[in-house]
Amino acid sequence: MDRRLGEAEYLGGDYSIADMASVGWVRSYEAQGQNLDDFPNLKRWYEAVMDRPGVKAGIAVGQQERAKMNLASDKDAQSVLFGQKAR
Repeated sequence: MDRRLGEAEYLGGDYSIADMASVGWVRSYEAQGQNLDDFPNLKRWYEAVMDRPGVKAGIAVGQQERAKMNLASDKDAQSVLFGQKAR
């Protein structure tokens, strides 16, 4: 990603679904043991994407929804998320 983002402002050139889909994976960089300072182009992209109003709004919705859930005790949610069989 860092190499690609050294060539273009966003992953697909212009802001696109590729950026929307990727930012969620990059958000957990610290938990993955990564340092964005090691990837200057990725860091620039990440900060730009995270600063977009739509991204901020989407993250807020996700936080609100997670606050409503307790997966440890919600058996219906557990049955949807875990233990599904291929169809």
